[in-house]
Amino acid sequence: MLKSPLLPRFGDLVDAILDDVLTQGLTLDRAYARHFSGIELKPQEQARIALVTGDLLRRLSLYCNLSGIQVRQAAKNVWPLLHSWHAFHKIDMPNHPSLDRFNEEAFRRRLTEAKKNPVLMDGCPSWLEKLGAEQLGDAWPAERAALAWMPKRYLRVNSLKCTKAQLQAQLNKEHVSTIPVEGVDSALQVTSDSALFRTKAFADGWFEQQDAGSQLVAAALDVKPGMKVIDACAGAGGKTLHISALMEGKGRLLAMDVEEWKLENLKQRARRAGAHNVETRLITSSKTVKRLKESADRVLLDVPCSGLGVLKRNPDAKWRDTAERLPILMALQEEILQRYSQMTKIGGMLVYATCSILPSENRQQVDKFLAANEHFRLLDDHHVSPSQTGFDGFYMARLERIS
Repeated sequence: MLKSPLLPRFGDLVDAILDDVLTQGLTLDRAYARHFSGIELKPQEQARIALVTGDLLRRLSLYCNLSGIQVRQAAKNVWPLLHSWHAFHKIDMPNHPSLDRFNEEAFRRRLTEAKKNPVLMDGCPSWLEKLGAEQLGDAWPAERAALAWMPKRYLRVNSLKCTKAQLQAQLNKEHVSTIPVEGVDSALQVTSDSALFRTKAFADGWFEQQDAGSQLVAAALDVKPGMKVIDACAGAGGKTLHISALMEGKGRLLAMDVEEWKLENLKQRARRAGAHNVETRLITSSKTVKRLKESADRVLLDVPCSGLGVLKRNPDAKWRDTAERLPILMALQEEILQRYSQMTKIGGMLVYATCSILPSENRQQVDKFLAANEHFRLLDDHHVSPSQTGFDGFYMARLERIS
């Protein structure tokens, strides 16, 4: 049995983070930000909390089952969950008053039964199992299992500031080990447990933390220096910054979004990255889009979606109202594709992208759009499968405006 390096406050922090996610409705990253700010944690302490909390949420139904509690009771029963997590991974649990109430015999009995149920072992809620099986058929079990894995850490090399070799050398000096990622030229995988955001390389804007699959989206735009490019659902701008690097900082790159705070965040990130051709614009009405009609060589529509391709990274989506929101999200995707596509000039390219693995959000949306829009034709589309790549799941379709 391994010894757990947990501090007494560990359980209290996990408890607070899970309560924020499961009771207060915060996303996991916002819950981390709330509880990690204002306290001093060593990098390994923070990493340990994120590892355990993330895995608890990725397979919450499993750990609840092993603890003999209902999922809806999880936020009020964190210590039993922690006991089950440690027992499952064969790690010694630090002394705690609740340890006396942990029934190891009952745990082993439940684990034996759970191993007969792959859906439970993958921590998959019933709504997601039904949806995945309906839409992906025989491919679903492999994707379901892959989405229960702990995500790997990937970086995107900022070619505006350095080469991949230079970044690797600098990170190596700062005790961060990395390896290249096959099939994604801009990506490095981090293979050490290191504090990335405390490095000089990060402070100098040499990299962004970004999943390797996500990096394929900007690459699909096939941008060239000097083009006019619009990222119409830019958010905080991870893909915007990648596009700027692919443009070599030359040309006009317009990042648009309906939420101003995200664009403010993007401005700060762009300054650090040296992405000086990025211009932000808040979408305040339909006129904002109409004024840009047929103006762009490239348009990226990275639309709001269920996020079911990034459950490894955002496992809280398993335990919120994602199923109920899906029809609303799909209607929004259809509206964005219809309205924002008009910004593409004749001969230009539109890329429709999601971080979903569901056909209903992906190719079916594209086919519906093409059936009603003779001005566009499909060039190609691409699925990034979590089970086949180890990356997060993405979809991208490249459409050319022909008239």
